[in-house]
Amino acid sequence: MKRTLTLSLLAISSLYSADVTLESIDVQSTTITEVAQNAQTSADVATALSTSVPSIDMSRRSGIANDIFIRGQKRDNIAVEVDGTKVCGACPNRMDPPVSHVLANQIETIEVTEGPYDVTTYGNLSGGVKIKTKKPTKDFKAQLNLGFGAWNYKKFGATASGGNDIVRLLVTASMESSDQYHDGNGNTLAQQLDKYIANGHSGAAGNAYQPKYHDMQAYKKKSINAKAFITTAKNQELRLSVTANRSDNIMYPNTGMDAILDDSNIYSISYDIKNISEIYKNVNLQYYYSDVDHPMSTEYRKKAAMNPMMNKTNHMWTTMQGLKLKNSFELNTYKLLVGLDGSRRTWKGEYTNNVSGAVLGKSIDHALTKNRALFAELEKAYGALSMKAGVRYDHSKVQDDNANHQSNSYNSLGANIFTSYALSNENRLFLGVGTASRVPDGRELYFQKSGLKGTPNLKQTTNREIDAGFESDNDYFKLKLKVFYSDLKDYIYINANKTTNIFENIDAKIYGGEVSGSYYVNDDITLDMGASYKRGKKDHALAGQTNTNLADIAPLRGNVALNYEYANNSLATLEVQASKRWSDIDSDNGEQELAGWAVMNAKIKHAVNKKFDFTLGVNNMFNITYARSNTYVDLTLVTTGGDNMLLNEPGRYVYTNLDFKF
Repeated sequence: MKRTLTLSLLAISSLYSADVTLESIDVQSTTITEVAQNAQTSADVATALSTSVPSIDMSRRSGIANDIFIRGQKRDNIAVEVDGTKVCGACPNRMDPPVSHVLANQIETIEVTEGPYDVTTYGNLSGGVKIKTKKPTKDFKAQLNLGFGAWNYKKFGATASGGNDIVRLLVTASMESSDQYHDGNGNTLAQQLDKYIANGHSGAAGNAYQPKYHDMQAYKKKSINAKAFITTAKNQELRLSVTANRSDNIMYPNTGMDAILDDSNIYSISYDIKNISEIYKNVNLQYYYSDVDHPMSTEYRKKAAMNPMMNKTNHMWTTMQGLKLKNSFELNTYKLLVGLDGSRRTWKGEYTNNVSGAVLGKSIDHALTKNRALFAELEKAYGALSMKAGVRYDHSKVQDDNANHQSNSYNSLGANIFTSYALSNENRLFLGVGTASRVPDGRELYFQKSGLKGTPNLKQTTNREIDAGFESDNDYFKLKLKVFYSDLKDYIYINANKTTNIFENIDAKIYGGEVSGSYYVNDDITLDMGASYKRGKKDHALAGQTNTNLADIAPLRGNVALNYEYANNSLATLEVQASKRWSDIDSDNGEQELAGWAVMNAKIKHAVNKKFDFTLGVNNMFNITYARSNTYVDLTLVTTGGDNMLLNEPGRYVYTNLDFKF
């Protein structure tokens, strides 16, 4: 095994997750490579990210389609792009977060930016994720992947690519399904809800699953991605892409509704011209469009059978379309990127009765968010010192079809500078300072449920941040240390004491640090580790409250993995993931203390030959019962007596994966 090999900082296999390998990274971001090749236990991107990047935590929503936090930030505070396409979910309750609309077996690389250091993407307040899917090849290549695991988990994936000098084509297809996972106590998803109700929360009994649905399948998901790259002239290429996702009957036991379906389509057309002149290096024009259809319903729950008026659906739709122009120049020793960015998002929803079909009212009355932006980025190296600076100006407007709701216009100027200084060929220091803003979305402004929950006069949120760190990469080890301080002005937050206009602008701070690295014991053995600590505080407690802790700020968490390459491309991994007790919580707004935990995972990936390898693994080896996601009221969860229902992580999970290459 080469000394330069860097395996995943948090090891390879995570409970119900897609496995990934972490290559050399830029100090400004983390790039995960070979995602599809290592997607061996699930197509869920959130679990792959949360086990590979120390700054990322996962919000457990179900057996699939989970959400991510970057340094405690989620929703619109972080931006998600797929091949340059800004992706949004339709569900106000995060049943279909942006990362769920692309599957791990379709992905080539994922770039994670921590902090406000990406001016090319709309809404990149505190971090972002840029997903790049597989590209079509000229030579014919094909891959078949079969996966099987506990709880009747089944996965089928296939990719084929080929073409000639003019046209290159690629098709990737995937299907996966699973019964309900069991937690460490042996409880299924439905039984976790039963246990919550039995333990002093009888007021939530109507949320229990009806007997005929109690043992239903947890989810079924299908996806297909097709691409065509067409060479139209020398150094010119037309790129066409479409991704279709279809999910059915996804259980969300600690939420009062389940997803009947979650269908999305993502379309992209781009034209790329390279080497226009000695100075003008590249121009790229891209148009994208996506739509999501997401009905969530109470029909599987007892309350729907007991009272027809409670048998209802909140049907949500969203669309996102955009146009982006990028121009790249090389002016002597300077690299310059200049661009234009525009997007238009619609978001609507309505409540209907499943028995009568009557429309009960709007949840979001066709909210429209329009954005126009200019951006520029400049890079320059001065010997051992390299610098990258960016600036972005945004003008946004958000409005709603309800004549009683005010429309809002926002203007913002974001900027950043990131520097790196090489102390030697192996060691460097880095420092970044930046600011960025994001506007409130349709839910925060206009969401309706038994009154107006949204707050139409919200201000935009601004993040002012500083990052600093040290990185070393040599023949014996790789180490990266990073600290950050984030000052959030007009941060959008929920006040649980309110019944209407529940969102408020507050000022807050988040600070912390991350460490990641690998120690090369010898040519065959590598010790990997990663850890993250963060702390979040409100400047002042909300009206009627006393708690100043910021929600969604997970405690100290880390991972250590021992990797043994016992043959060419064959690897054995033993890993421990651990978390400190989550005691710094916002109890005024639904959070609760969570016990610390540690779980052990093991895996063997054996390459039989160049065309075939198989994997055998077990996650949560000792069947520990634990929860990693807290219960901030930003999610609408099953609750009685002020206690929101926690959702435990899966227990012991044994799986195997077969990978064939042609």
